[in-house]
Amino acid sequence: MSQSPSTHPVGTGRATLILRLAIQDLWHDRQVSVCVAAALVAVIAPLLLLFGLKHGVVSQLQHELLDDPRNLEIRMLTSGSYDEAWLEELRALPGVGFAIGQTRSLNTQADLLRDRQHFLEGTELIPSAAGDPLLSGQAQSPQGIKVVLSEPAARRLEVSEGDQLTLAASRRLDDRQERGQLQVEVSGVLEATRFPRPAAFVDLALLIELERFRDGHASPMLGVEHGTQRDDYPLRFARARVYASDGDAVAGVVEALEARRIETASRLAEIANVRAINRVLGLIFGVIAITALTGCLASMAGAFIANIDRKRREYAVLRLLGFQRRTVAIYVALQVVLLTLLAYIVGLGLFALGSAVFNRALATSHMAAGVVSHITIAHALVALALTLAVALLVAVIGVARAFGIQPAESLREA
Repeated sequence: MSQSPSTHPVGTGRATLILRLAIQDLWHDRQVSVCVAAALVAVIAPLLLLFGLKHGVVSQLQHELLDDPRNLEIRMLTSGSYDEAWLEELRALPGVGFAIGQTRSLNTQADLLRDRQHFLEGTELIPSAAGDPLLSGQAQSPQGIKVVLSEPAARRLEVSEGDQLTLAASRRLDDRQERGQLQVEVSGVLEATRFPRPAAFVDLALLIELERFRDGHASPMLGVEHGTQRDDYPLRFARARVYASDGDAVAGVVEALEARRIETASRLAEIANVRAINRVLGLIFGVIAITALTGCLASMAGAFIANIDRKRREYAVLRLLGFQRRTVAIYVALQVVLLTLLAYIVGLGLFALGSAVFNRALATSHMAAGVVSHITIAHALVALALTLAVALLVAVIGVARAFGIQPAESLREA
């Protein structure tokens, strides 16, 4: 003998039957179903747009902040006398992404000449090496007699990669004016957005050679044989170029340097502003989201309770036909989940349309240079999980209401 409906387990066939009945019931009352789904869409779409704007704006600000390596620079305001061991200790500090020694300020300038019509006097010379954040887009870092020019310097000299220049420095020694010169090759040009001043990025060894020359030493590299001959020239640095590994590490590096009594300047304020914007927008979004989801929960719960009360006789008939309370619970939960998924898909579509409008309308503003409103796949999945969580709460409320319906109610109006 076959099992009666009241004792038949919820197998594949029975689950299919419940799903089909749930869909047919929603379609039969499609006007009510559309109203419930529309109420949910009215919450999902604006919340997705609001979060998309929040995430897009903050992400873009953070991206621009980290894209500009100058925001990772910690400038040393005081000069000292540091050796190579100190520099290695500096590089080993937590959060330091790049550090290179610098000579005294007087020795970080030189003249650059292409010909008599194209020259720059007192050009800033900046020591560089592999891993320099400012030169991250360059094919190679300056080595030996190769230099990287900033775009303003290259434009004024009218040179490009591969051209030759003369680097010259002057000194006065024994009441005699002397000028050292060296032919250098332009190995790259750094865009003005990364360094807006006329400057040349050079090998640290070349900068040290210029310092030796100005200190009165002979410099065969610069073509000057006159001067002090010393092979044990002490290697000392007045300061260092220091860059943090990322935006979060800037504060730690600043604290470590100031603990060593080194005054610094950095863009901690800009980084803090982005974090503050993120916190404020997160708080605003959280309050709005909680309020909207609470209203959505109340609205959907009320609609489903009213719908269950309206269909008490139909539910009683299902109970009379052998549907157990567990089956009725699954039936109600399926209807809630189906409507929620439909509303989520429509809400996601409206979010895509709204984002396209925002991005197109704001594309001309400075802040909206790229995509402004967007969410990731992970965000979409989290939103779906939250939506389903609300749906399950509504289902629990609806199931609690449906559990009170007895099979005998179907016979009262027969």
